[in-house]
Amino acid sequence: MDCGVYVDGHRLPGKYDSCAAALDKVREIELSRPQLPEETPQEAFVWVGLHEPDQARMQEVADVFGLHPLAVEDAVQAHQRPKLERYDDTLFLVLKTVNYVPHESVVLAREIVETGEIMVFVGSNFVVTVRHGEHGGLTEVRGKMDASPQHLRWGPYAVMHAIADHVVDHYVEVTSLMETDIDSIEALAFAPGRTLDVEPIYLLKREVVELRRCVAPLGHAFQRIQTDNKDLICKEVRRYLRDVADHHSETADQITGYDDMLNSLVQAALARVGMQQNSDMRKISAWAAIAAVPTALAGIYGMNFQFMPELKWHWGYPTVVAGMVTVCLVLYFTFRRVNWL
Repeated sequence: MDCGVYVDGHRLPGKYDSCAAALDKVREIELSRPQLPEETPQEAFVWVGLHEPDQARMQEVADVFGLHPLAVEDAVQAHQRPKLERYDDTLFLVLKTVNYVPHESVVLAREIVETGEIMVFVGSNFVVTVRHGEHGGLTEVRGKMDASPQHLRWGPYAVMHAIADHVVDHYVEVTSLMETDIDSIEALAFAPGRTLDVEPIYLLKREVVELRRCVAPLGHAFQRIQTDNKDLICKEVRRYLRDVADHHSETADQITGYDDMLNSLVQAALARVGMQQNSDMRKISAWAAIAAVPTALAGIYGMNFQFMPELKWHWGYPTVVAGMVTVCLVLYFTFRRVNWL
């Protein structure tokens, strides 16, 4: 657990092992200062960061900050859909994090995108972040915010913006890397003389669908932040959040385009397989027709009847063999002319 107290955009020195002690310090600072007018940057708040807390630790934090039991349950169990919930004066934002798994080739890859979660509780004087997954750490975000006191002075909702911006930036990065994979698989699918299994395309489509499930629902949450929570979030922070929402919309549209492209690529690959199978069937049918001629003649003369045509003729056998070869050659060149062979 990383717990810090921020005053006027600066983190107070010292480490707080108890959320209650940190919140008491914030309340002490608030009581010692006069009431500030609306749209004035927040003076003091607590920022608590947790990584995969158990029920006991999460309940301890919930008791200190008055978090709703339903939100606490979601934070412990994880596997939530991106969403925004409001419990009185506390916002609960769920973000899905994504990470690109490096690989040498799409054909050899088994996983391209791995996901995690970040839950953000934001109140008037606190922000609690709960992270699930090995990636998506917020150390970088906290470092940037500590180095930007002017932005951090806007309080807990500025932290929520920074986290959302960090997550959406990773969406953009992963989406850009996946575009390279899609281009490479498209080049393989349509390369002349190359055959490509449909499985790599299905793998890419599955990963794009998973990425879409992480990104698309967040658009509704950003919309609710702008329209339903104006009484909680100041105008300046809402401006920054609108910029994040714009980047999110662009990324979501791009992912939708990838999904449509892969659908077309799957259909094209299946059509190519079907055409190849039709070509193979034509070749098999042509060779079967050619082989039917000597088979039929050999079957007739193999019935061993005594009175059969040309059995006593000296040139009978060479004539029958020459006839079989002639018919087979005529069929062969006929099938070649119509591109069956």
